[in-house]
Amino acid sequence: MKSILVIGSSNIDMIIRVPRIPRPGETVLGGKFAMAPGGKGANQAVAAARAGGSVTFVTRVGDDLFGHEAVRNFEGDGIDVRFVGVDRGAPTGVAMINVDGKGENSISVASGANARLSPADIEEAGGSLAAADIVLLQLESPLETVEAAARMAKERGVPVVLNPAPARPLGDGLLEAVSVLTPNESEAAALAGFEVLDEADAKRAAARLRARGPGLVVVTMGRRGAYALGDGFEGLMPAFRVAPIDTTAAGDVFNGALAVALAEKMSLADALRFAQAAAAISVTRPGAQPSAPTRAEIEAFL
Repeated sequence: MKSILVIGSSNIDMIIRVPRIPRPGETVLGGKFAMAPGGKGANQAVAAARAGGSVTFVTRVGDDLFGHEAVRNFEGDGIDVRFVGVDRGAPTGVAMINVDGKGENSISVASGANARLSPADIEEAGGSLAAADIVLLQLESPLETVEAAARMAKERGVPVVLNPAPARPLGDGLLEAVSVLTPNESEAAALAGFEVLDEADAKRAAARLRARGPGLVVVTMGRRGAYALGDGFEGLMPAFRVAPIDTTAAGDVFNGALAVALAEKMSLADALRFAQAAAAISVTRPGAQPSAPTRAEIEAFL
């Protein structure tokens, strides 16, 4: 098994299924309520572990019921939790999620302990980082911490996959340390400076972002697929056709599975198909981490 070091956020997701996403100032009466473990970092760590990676997770949770339950869940998925810090000064992060009848969602996040993940936490995990086959990052942690992790990985020759979500401006210093950049359409638009509405836009955005440092840029485009630009592959890999019920963690599952596939040295085309299969399975299930498929499920789907 390849070693994947995931650095990022851990939340508890509070999910309400609604007929439609509320407009500003509007109250929409919803249906079923559920709580599930989430957070982009945690989702990707769980997805990578279930997809066949040997995962170590660096995060912070609160010293509360949600935080302790998160650690138990990570251990249940075989994740190394030595660097999961229990923070007595902040609660576990919370995400409030509305999911409509088409599976689309809107999410609001209170970062809690995630906002206190620091470069010192990355230093503490330095030995595991140096031994990793891939480091997987997102942007729900403080940017200085993400930058420190990417810089440390580059210095040690460890490839970095950055999922730039949620979108925010990124400096060239960070992007030059990134091996693989995986924005969705809105994130690619924010980084490239123009709307990404179709394959031609995705191609132009990927080229602009690749020029800033990453060797591979993958623009995920939901049901249309993923546009990839890198050595040996350029073009749109179509998505698998499924009936979605909840797209909450589709991008996270894609990234976790992609990190495993790339660590295993699959061809880029095969790695994209593997990641898209994992994401396709996930959108047919409710919740974030509960939706992530196992390696056997991904291989059976393919």
